[in-house]
Amino acid sequence: MMPQTLPARVCSHCDGFPVVHITAGTAPDGKRLTLAATCPACKGTGSNIARLARRAEVSA
Repeated sequence: MMPQTLPARVCSHCDGFPVVHITAGTAPDGKRLTLAATCPACKGTGSNIARLARRAEVSA
């Protein structure tokens, strides 16, 4: 019999990629300028555990 594991609690909004960098052009010296964008649902954690905890607090 195989052991059962808990399902992965990956954020459904970002699929576990909570921070992405968006290219915003190039600087005069040739370096690439980027902006970091964080997932608003998981706030950059990549998991939905914190969101589930907040939902439980609200419903209690």
